[in-house]
Amino acid sequence: MSINDLPVLSALRTKMQWHQERQRVLSENVSNSDTPNFRPRELVEPKFDRAGTPASSMGPLAMTVTSASHMTPSGAASTFDQNRNAGFETRPAGNAVNLEEEMMKSANNQMDYAAVTSLYAKSLHLLKTAIGKG
Repeated sequence: MSINDLPVLSALRTKMQWHQERQRVLSENVSNSDTPNFRPRELVEPKFDRAGTPASSMGPLAMTVTSASHMTPSGAASTFDQNRNAGFETRPAGNAVNLEEEMMKSANNQMDYAAVTSLYAKSLHLLKTAIGKG
């Protein structure tokens, strides 16, 4: 059994990948804060079962649906979420990005990523100690 096959480490890697992708999406929201008719985007957080494997049958990188006219894969939910509160602070040009909110999300995402990374590193260190290589 490889270290990569352990469900806990797999779940932590999936979570780190999600945080990296979410940071990209949040930075796109901030960079398009002056683009007319731009709507901020958000990623749906992955769900895990008790074994630590992603709950979706499609895996951590499921197909995304960005428009109602797109086909949805059978038995899968979209991992992409157009911000439902986007109309609340829409400017006259149609842009709905709230910079303060996006920066808060980005800061929280960075802290969560650091926590997951630390937990991953400590888990690896614990495994190395258990097998006598740490």
